[in-house]
Amino acid sequence: MADRNAFADVAEELKGRPALARAETIPSAWFTEPRFHQLDSEAIFARTWQGVGHEGRLAELGSWFVADVAGDPVVVVRDRSGELRAFYNVCRHRGGPLATADGCGRVLQCEYHGWTYQLDGTLRGVPHWNLVELFDREDYGLVPIQVQSWEGQIFVNLDPGAVPLDQVLRGISERISPVRPGQMQNYRRVEYDVRANWKVYVENFLEGYHVPIVHPELMTLYDFRSYKTETREWYSLQTSELTNEENIYERQGGGEAWYYCVFPNYMLNILPGRLQTNLVVPVDHQNCRVVFEYFYDDIESEAARRKIDEDIAFADRVQDEDIDICEHVQRGLQSRGYDRGRFSVKFESGVYHFQNLVREAYGRWLQGEESPITPPEPLDPRNDD
Repeated sequence: MADRNAFADVAEELKGRPALARAETIPSAWFTEPRFHQLDSEAIFARTWQGVGHEGRLAELGSWFVADVAGDPVVVVRDRSGELRAFYNVCRHRGGPLATADGCGRVLQCEYHGWTYQLDGTLRGVPHWNLVELFDREDYGLVPIQVQSWEGQIFVNLDPGAVPLDQVLRGISERISPVRPGQMQNYRRVEYDVRANWKVYVENFLEGYHVPIVHPELMTLYDFRSYKTETREWYSLQTSELTNEENIYERQGGGEAWYYCVFPNYMLNILPGRLQTNLVVPVDHQNCRVVFEYFYDDIESEAARRKIDEDIAFADRVQDEDIDICEHVQRGLQSRGYDRGRFSVKFESGVYHFQNLVREAYGRWLQGEESPITPPEPLDPRNDD
C-alpha cells in the first residue's frame, strides 16, 4: 500500500482549482514517477467501475472469465441460475487461484489445494479437513465484488460503497439512440502495448487538438468544424459530424460520431453500425496496454466483412499514430525542459475534466476518505476560445 506521507507535495498541489481558461496542467511527475503507479491503483482503479469484458463471454450457464483490476485477480461468473457474479479470484485457504483461464463448470475449484466453491461463492468442499477445529464453512466463502452490466458490457468495482454504474453512465443510451450497442455482435479483440503512462494515452484520446497534425487521414472522415466536447459527472463526450466525402462509414442517423471516455480508462467509440471499446490498463508508471474490442450490427454478410476489414485496418493505422505520439510525449514529460502546460479552451476541456477527476481521487485518498470520488461540476458545453 502506498504511504500517504510520501505524497505531501501532491497535497500541496491540490489546493485550489483554477477555471479552464486560467488552469495549468498537472505536474509531469504524475506521469513519470514510479510512486504514482501505486497511487493510481489505490486512489483511482480500486474505486471506479472497470470494464472487464462483454456478456458474450458468459453466454453459457456456469461459465466464467478471469480479469485483473487494480492489481487484484478477479473472476466473473454466470451462475447456474443465470445471475452475474464477481469475486476476488483468491481461495480463502491460502490465497491460491480459483481459475487461471476462462472456463465453465458447476463449481470453482482452487488450483492449489482443491477447495471447491459453489458459483454463488459459498464454500462447498474442503479436502482432508476432519481434524481442524473451530471451523465454519460459512465464514470462508468467496469475497464478492460489485458487478453490473450496461449494453452487454460488464463492469466491476472493488469499492463496496461505489455509486451505481447506471449513475456513472447516465444519459449515454438516450443520447446515442436508436443505436443499441448491446445488440451488436462481438467480432474481434486487439491489444496494443504502449510505452507511455496510462494517463498520457487517455488524455490523447480526450482531445481533437492533435488530429490535424497527427491523423491527417481522419480529416477526410470528420467535419472538424463541427467538433465539440461535452462533460458530465463521470464522463466526457466528443462529437463530430461525418463529412460528405466518400469514406468507409455510411451516413446514417445524421452521420454523427460519438467518442465517450468514462473515467478513468474506458472508451466507447460509436460510428454507424459499429462500436469500438477501448480499455487502458496501467502496466507500470511508464507503460500501459490498450485493449480494443470491435462490435458490429452485421458480421455475417460478405459486404459487411469487407467494411469490417477496412474499419479495423483504418483503426490500426490511427492507433499506430497515437502510440507513436504518446511515446514521444512520455519522453517529453521526462525532460528537464518541461513540467506543466496550459489548456486549449476549445479543444482540451475533456483533458481538464479528466485531470480534475484525478486530482479529486488523489485528494480523497490522501485525506483517508472512504466514500466514492466526488466528480467536479460539469463544464459549460460551449467551446468558445
